[in-house]
Amino acid sequence: MNVPLADLHQQYLSIKSDIDAAIQRVIGSSQFILGDAVSEFETAFARMHGASHCIAVGSGTDALHATLWAAGIRQGDVVVTTPFTFIATLEAISLAGATPALIDIDPQTFTMDPAKLEEFLVSSNARLTKAVIPVHLYGQACDMDRIHQLALTHGIQVVEDACQAHLAKFDGVFVGNFGLAACFSFYPGKNLGAFGEAGAVVTNDAGLEKNIRRLRDHGQVAKYKHATVGHNYRMDGIQGAVLGAKLGRLQGWTDRRRAIAATYRKLLHGVGDLVLPYESSRAYHVYHLFTVRTQHRDALQKYLASNHISTAIAYPIPLHFQGAYAHLAYGQGSFPQSERAAEECISLPLFAEMTDEQVGYVSESVGAFFNRS
Repeated sequence: MNVPLADLHQQYLSIKSDIDAAIQRVIGSSQFILGDAVSEFETAFARMHGASHCIAVGSGTDALHATLWAAGIRQGDVVVTTPFTFIATLEAISLAGATPALIDIDPQTFTMDPAKLEEFLVSSNARLTKAVIPVHLYGQACDMDRIHQLALTHGIQVVEDACQAHLAKFDGVFVGNFGLAACFSFYPGKNLGAFGEAGAVVTNDAGLEKNIRRLRDHGQVAKYKHATVGHNYRMDGIQGAVLGAKLGRLQGWTDRRRAIAATYRKLLHGVGDLVLPYESSRAYHVYHLFTVRTQHRDALQKYLASNHISTAIAYPIPLHFQGAYAHLAYGQGSFPQSERAAEECISLPLFAEMTDEQVGYVSESVGAFFNRS
């Protein structure tokens, strides 16, 4: 049996008629950049997350950079996040001209440790801090109650990195409603994926929405009237159409992901030294990835590959070890939880179209590896 990490083609086949019709409408209208399909998606996505505004952009990286820029983050400012995330989180800080500051993760959730954030914010080095970017990693929301309260106390902005967390919640509240804004990615493999690059910002701040809309279209306030220097963050019409066609199925796909995760938990409980994903009782985990931990990670990955099971390691090199951020001068042991997670984490196949037979085969193969070991 062959089990991919995700199966985008199978998803397309399951909704082919709707996708094809949506794309044809864009082609027929020739609204290839922004346009009605994008506007309709913005309205629906904001409503789905209980937020006032959604601004569609070209990628999740665009969403993060545009939000920091629109929020007034500038050279000399410090923005806090974690080293256990995709590099786009730090890139956006750098592109805004600010300096990234890193704090460690909670070893259970893989998300920002609020205690470490508090330690940082009460230190004398935090006086230039203007924002914090909690990353809702793998589909699990951060402890937004504590993070938001700390941000309020210290007068800094909260920009949620929700690129892996469509429909995720904390204390029953959708991500995107805990601070200034939340940034989403619609990279094809995400829970809600486009047919290329795409992203969005969700916010309840009307001023921020206005600023981002202006920035995403070269600073225009009207045709050929540029009030400020901006950039091209615009979403393609075809991506808006694809996302709009998929959006109504997102909750059903999320339910299926959570059901697969529950089955994995049952079948893999007590197997080897596996540490299964922790789901906070206060969080609604949407399982972008089903990520386990084991000290035998590399051998397990090789064994599963030999049995035609695809896996992923996100992320094998913490950002403070990347050459691009060597200048931050964080050494080995600076963030022990992130460093250990990078050595032990492996993501098993999980996608909404995955069959029970595939879930069973992956679980049996994982068990066979540890029995053999």
